[in-house]
Amino acid sequence: MNLNATLIAQMGVFFILAWFSMRFVWPPIVKALDERAKKIADGLAAAERGKHDLELATKRSVDALREGKEKYAELVTQAEKQAAQIIEEAKAQAKTEADRIIAGGRAAAKQEITQAKEILRDHLAVLAVAGAERILRREIDAKAHAQLLAAIQQEL
Repeated sequence: MNLNATLIAQMGVFFILAWFSMRFVWPPIVKALDERAKKIADGLAAAERGKHDLELATKRSVDALREGKEKYAELVTQAEKQAAQIIEEAKAQAKTEADRIIAGGRAAAKQEITQAKEILRDHLAVLAVAGAERILRREIDAKAHAQLLAAIQQEL
């Protein structure tokens, strides 16, 4: 066997195998590797987008929570103001009602005092007439005496 012929034959087979590999085997392998690299890059990009979306969602949820707390505080403040206003209005109405009742009571008391004075005047007049009648039965006639007592009653 000739070493040169074997070497040339092996080189020919090697070049044919290299050509065949580069022509038919290598492109699908490169294509598969490129697709795999693209899938990995897409996965990493999707993970990055997901991470970014998660950060945005976290910020939005924190903002929504803060806004909710602010609205809650505002509603509580408004409710407290309304409660204070209602209490003040109730106090004012109660004071007005109390003043009205007191004024009515005073008017009723004045009326009763006036009535009591009239009743006392009438009783006093009756007593005075009775006393004067007993004293004056002997001295004056009844008509003159009644006129005198009526004048006294009017003065009282």
